Amino acid sequence: MADQGDARRNLPGVDRLLDHPELRVFRSLIATPHLTKIVRAELDRARAAVSQGKTVPSEDMLARRIAEIVDGHLTAGPRRVINATGTILHTGLGRAPLSPSAISALHESAGYCDLEFDLATGDRGDRQGHVENLLAWLTGAEAALVVNNNAAALFLVLHALASRKEVIVSRGQLIEIGGSFRLPEIMSRAGAKLVEVGTTNRTRVADFSAAVTPSTAMLLRAYPSNFRIEGFSESVEIAELATVARQHGILCVDDLGGGLLWDWADIGMPAEPHVSQSLTDGADLVLVSGDKVLGGPQSGIILGRKSLVTKLKKSPLARVLRPGKLEIAALAATLLSFLHPDRAARELPVWRMFAETPQVTRARAEKLILLLKSCEWAVLEVRESPAQAGSGTLPATPLPSFAVAIRHVKLSSARFAKALRLSSLPVIGTVQDDIVLLNLRTVADQEVGELANVILSLAGDKA
Repeated sequence: MADQGDARRNLPGVDRLLDHPELRVFRSLIATPHLTKIVRAELDRARAAVSQGKTVPSEDMLARRIAEIVDGHLTAGPRRVINATGTILHTGLGRAPLSPSAISALHESAGYCDLEFDLATGDRGDRQGHVENLLAWLTGAEAALVVNNNAAALFLVLHALASRKEVIVSRGQLIEIGGSFRLPEIMSRAGAKLVEVGTTNRTRVADFSAAVTPSTAMLLRAYPSNFRIEGFSESVEIAELATVARQHGILCVDDLGGGLLWDWADIGMPAEPHVSQSLTDGADLVLVSGDKVLGGPQSGIILGRKSLVTKLKKSPLARVLRPGKLEIAALAATLLSFLHPDRAARELPVWRMFAETPQVTRARAEKLILLLKSCEWAVLEVRESPAQAGSGTLPATPLPSFAVAIRHVKLSSARFAKALRLSSLPVIGTVQDDIVLLNLRTVADQEVGELANVILSLAGDKA
């Protein structure tokens, strides 16, 4: 023990490390008390390691470690990456990339703006007014309310309209999705009583009718996300649920989740439930996400009957869950792109990626190949590689796409993929059978040159 104590005394002191050239450069960026706290913490870790028989790190080594920690603090916050995974709505990568007009709206509203100010009268305004009329116009809803995400929208609806009452849901829709979001737990926290009907694979309209009691508040169709039942199965359409709800004088709520405002067959996509149809079929309220198929910022959108939306607005939770000015601004700009189907496919990155033909994706991949041929590769070729929507949208529908397949002459594909992720402009691809695949459906035209520069720099050559 005495030897270990002697070894610990060989560690440099706090003041000595603070004066090290590696750390001196941070003095104008971080207050000394904050920097001292980081130094002390690293010294404590070093003492613990030496006590366990590890070698005493040199002063330079400690300073470098601390500098890396400080650099990590100074670069805190989401960083831009190039998404070459082929997953369009990649939750880990921020889901929907915003359109240029939405980004411009963020800049416009970043300072003072008329978020809750009526310029015409000079009186207090309503932040929801920037998007409510537009949402109603686009979907046919009587009214709309925006909160900070779709889970919040569901929680608000359950708490305000079904607290201490029963909510009937098909057993096949009691799922868990990302982030440990479990519908039964959300319902319990909202104060509603869950009533399960049917079986995992088959639920009929008669199951809902038989379960209604004087304590029932609503029938709910829940968003299934990536979960799908195939084969011997049966489910209830929203029009059937709405009919049962009207017969019993209760509510019909459709949690669509995805965010499709209207049929997107015009851009060649398969049928998917959308807001306008659900409202036409009789749903009293429809809930969707703003950052999925809609292609906008994170938000939850509640659409439907005006009397119900008004009641939701009066709930104290509506203020707790309300979106900020940046979300409102970006959402308003995104919604304007839906005034015409051609605008959505042209202006919104998500819709561009969905509508893009495989031929366009292949041409982009071939362009990247040409830019990379100046280096030697063990493998460098264009391959068919299906893309996917992601975030629970079209889970069983692969999107035809092409990828550039790369294998470095020396590095394993796992190490090369890691080097891509840790580059100054991180590139996120996938690895299959010791090949790095860079799917070009999720790479924009203007990113191809940047992507080539990153790859070439790691291959020992500059573009």
